[in-house]
Amino acid sequence: MVGHSNTNLLMFTFLSQKLSGVLSWMTNKGRITQENIDEACKQVREALIEADVPLALVDTFLEEINKGIVGNKLQSSVNPGNYFVKIVHDKLLEFLGGKGAAPSTVFQIPSVVLVMGLQGSGKTTTLAKLGYWIVQQAQQRGKKRHILLASVDFYRPAAIDQLEILAQRAGIDFYRAAATNVIDATTEIYQKFKSGGYELLLLDTAGRLHIDSSMMDELKTVSKITNPKHKLLVLDAMTGQESLNIAKAFDEALGFESAILTKMDSETRGGAAFAFRYTLKKPIAWIGTGEKLEDFEAFIPERMTTRILGMGDLQTLLEKTQTSLVTHDQEKAAQRLMEGNFTLKDFAEQMSMVDKLGSLSTISRYLPGAQNVTPEMLEKGQTEMKRFKAIIGSMTPKERMVPTILDASRKKRVAIGSGVEVQDVNQLLQRFDQSKQFVKMFKNMGMLKRFFK
Repeated sequence: MVGHSNTNLLMFTFLSQKLSGVLSWMTNKGRITQENIDEACKQVREALIEADVPLALVDTFLEEINKGIVGNKLQSSVNPGNYFVKIVHDKLLEFLGGKGAAPSTVFQIPSVVLVMGLQGSGKTTTLAKLGYWIVQQAQQRGKKRHILLASVDFYRPAAIDQLEILAQRAGIDFYRAAATNVIDATTEIYQKFKSGGYELLLLDTAGRLHIDSSMMDELKTVSKITNPKHKLLVLDAMTGQESLNIAKAFDEALGFESAILTKMDSETRGGAAFAFRYTLKKPIAWIGTGEKLEDFEAFIPERMTTRILGMGDLQTLLEKTQTSLVTHDQEKAAQRLMEGNFTLKDFAEQMSMVDKLGSLSTISRYLPGAQNVTPEMLEKGQTEMKRFKAIIGSMTPKERMVPTILDASRKKRVAIGSGVEVQDVNQLLQRFDQSKQFVKMFKNMGMLKRFFK
């Protein structure tokens, strides 16, 4: 888990660091002048170009910002710097799709969902993630989805085997066609979907390293046989501006409903996501943010806007918490905190809950100001958590419940048992005492009930 901390933070980090720096600089300005507007726009322009946003789109974006400033009268009660930040926020939101414009992530039942993309875009993994996401969303509403995963990707070796393994992990039905050519296999899979009474067929298709006519002809054949109600295009975010050209080619040949951007945990600079909606006039519906099935989320323009501008995305973090953590465990932890019976055992369980949400870097990307947290700081925190859990694991049940009995000899024994120094045990106890003080403060302020509500 520690090894992934550097990459997980990278989603939009480059663009976020650049833009939040400009906006922070403007916020401190007591008044807006043409000079500091020009300077701020210059910095925004440089940030977007470095983030691999097409030049023409950068200029269009800056024109919109200038229009927003010139076309509105500034009220005396409004801080000029904050006003500039609001203009940038509103225009960025427009470019990403607009307020309340989150693409539909609901599929018509029953229907075929055709998933397309180039080889290497992460299409097969994304198909499994999508299936898992649909199942999880349904479970939260007390429903169950009957889904079938299948593939007609005979072009890439082991692609079908990969999907079968992923389907098993996701707990979703998988079907392997007996036929080994695209037309017969597609027909066979479609019949299985119909006869099996499935609600959704998520069908993986063959890609190529580059756009070519044979791939498009094959996709047209598959589409004709299955008559999909939904066509999704998987794009590798690391391809930058080239992803826009790929999307245009697929749209002209087959058309598609929305896109899924993968590898958003890589060193992508965010330019593709920034430019996609405005250029293609089609939405990004989901983004892939890691290798696990859970590393997949809906692309919601309002939330992505605040994330890019370094303002965090607490709503998505809350939803991930509700999905990842067992309600019973949360309620039990809340009850013990309310009663003031917070022990080292509870402290270890809290760290385990954090682990279920992902690495610290995964969590940090949803917090305001995350762009100011270095990968080194997160790595240190992740290592510290792992060490603390090992120390607590070396204690007796009584020591976890009553840590005050940990004298010098006990601390030495615990340190040896967990492979650390005695000073590490002391550091854990110090952090534990600090946590108890925070809990006490929140309880006195009446905030604990609201937090766990």
